[in-house]
Amino acid sequence: MKALLLKAGREKSVKRRHPWIFSGAVERVEGRDAGTPASGETVLVKSADGQMLALAAWSPQSQIRARVWSFDLSVSIDKKFFREKVQKAVALRASLPAAGHTNAMRLVHGESDGLPGLVVDRYADVLVAQFLSAGAEHWREAILDALAEATSCEAIYERSDAEVRTLEGLESKAGFARGNRQAKRCPIIEHGLNFRVDVEQGQKTGFFLDQRENRAALERLCRGKTVLDTFAYTGAFSVYAARGGASEVTSIDVSRPALRASNENLRLNHAYRSVAAVRQHLIEGDVFDVLKRLAAQRARFDVVVLDPPAFAKTRLEVNAAMAAYEGMTKLGLEVLRPGGVLVASSCSSHVSDETFFSAMHRAARAMRRPLEELQRTGHPLDHPVGFAEGAYLKCLFAVAAG
Repeated sequence: MKALLLKAGREKSVKRRHPWIFSGAVERVEGRDAGTPASGETVLVKSADGQMLALAAWSPQSQIRARVWSFDLSVSIDKKFFREKVQKAVALRASLPAAGHTNAMRLVHGESDGLPGLVVDRYADVLVAQFLSAGAEHWREAILDALAEATSCEAIYERSDAEVRTLEGLESKAGFARGNRQAKRCPIIEHGLNFRVDVEQGQKTGFFLDQRENRAALERLCRGKTVLDTFAYTGAFSVYAARGGASEVTSIDVSRPALRASNENLRLNHAYRSVAAVRQHLIEGDVFDVLKRLAAQRARFDVVVLDPPAFAKTRLEVNAAMAAYEGMTKLGLEVLRPGGVLVASSCSSHVSDETFFSAMHRAARAMRRPLEELQRTGHPLDHPVGFAEGAYLKCLFAVAAG
């Protein structure tokens, strides 16, 4: 096995069990064989004084030059290793409260489950897997075998088409890796509500499982209210609001197919009287432009949901992202009635919780609509956070003054 020798003093984060080793921390690669390790090859991480620290996957093109598989040097990184890691992750999810009310959960959450660069979501009997690092790609077949064994799902669809793969020197890849080639539209149940998930064309893996508990929290605030759901995607927040007794739900998204799916998801739940009775409006367009138009029309809502995609995908984009969050919040407040509830979230990992929440309050003060916080939320239990950079989701529920 080749050894990755760190520069003096750069072993501190590894000793704190941080799973990433950046290129600037690497002194050189040592080993009996000449040359650089192959992409995804397992290397032994050593401090400058020769202390053995971890076993990691080598990524020659990424700024994250190695991702730690294990801090236990007695293990072997082989098929058995991945089988046991996957089984442990699946067993954890089976023990969570959510397992009692949904058949859609995140089964593997990357580094936080000891499987760097691997994301796996379960939608009923279909798994959607993302291999986002050189190490995960290197062990792709072993991981697929382990997933099939641990879950007995009828199909595994691969969505390794995220931009991060290019940083790892990997090509985009999507399609069925195992099983039923017809299982593209997955019916799922969440808190008793029905949704259809398009694992082939949908965003990320097809559905935003991480907002599950925030959707449930929103439902409890909507009885008799008019609700505006921005960046609605396939309307999950809208459906929860409707079941919660909202009198009217307006969903905005730039994607026409997403809005069609939103309408379908609402119809799937007409067994609930409140869902069948809700007045639904679908607006196709850029959310910022639509909000400006609604404000000019003096439209007002009792509840406004602001759930945008990641505005900051790199650290260099944080300042622009904060301006966008503040601008979004101001527009949302313009159409929110005095005493109405604002629900705003961010899924940008490069934006810290405090930075985001401070921006919300700053925007509200600028509008002379100070916020009284009801709650702050983060990741659900099936999206564990094992290290600082793994925390990305933050959400604010607040009442806005007049």
